[in-house]
Amino acid sequence: MKQGKAMAGITEDGAAGAGRWLRRLVWGGAAFAWLVPLGAQMFVPGALWTPLDFIVWGVMLLVAAGLCEVGLRLSGDLAYRAGMVVAVGTSFLITWSNLAVGIIGDEDNPLNQMFFGVIAIAIVGAFLVRFRPKGMALVMAVTAAAQFGTGFAALAYEQFVFIIVGVFALGWLLSAWLFREAARGEAPVAAA
Repeated sequence: MKQGKAMAGITEDGAAGAGRWLRRLVWGGAAFAWLVPLGAQMFVPGALWTPLDFIVWGVMLLVAAGLCEVGLRLSGDLAYRAGMVVAVGTSFLITWSNLAVGIIGDEDNPLNQMFFGVIAIAIVGAFLVRFRPKGMALVMAVTAAAQFGTGFAALAYEQFVFIIVGVFALGWLLSAWLFREAARGEAPVAAA
């Protein structure tokens, strides 16, 4: 019995170490990403950001890193944690590209709002399934399908957008696969 506890301790220590490493990666990456535009302004002519641009960028990075932090604390399973980071990262990329230049046309094109709808599907779905791995896998798969749907809607407007949407959908599908892997390691819930 003591050997079982020792093995569990090793597993818990390993998960805690991976969690610390992922946290450092997420927060360090966010800090570095916030500094990139500052460096670009110094060395790239025409890369001009206003103070508001830096504030919005900082808020986006804080929200993304904060959501990753929550996700890293929800489970000790590495696949679950990676699934959460990929889902948050995909949402971040969609939001950033949509606010910066727009995915369809420019950032003022009303069709771009449907991309925020895809993110809303992921968020609402995550709460509905209570962030459980099996449910999260389904939510991410549905989100990927919705993302592909935006691609077909965008196809009538710009053909290149379909490729961009495909990349986003692959992010959702990767997250779904990671959550499915996390669900495989989850103990079945006993009937009450």
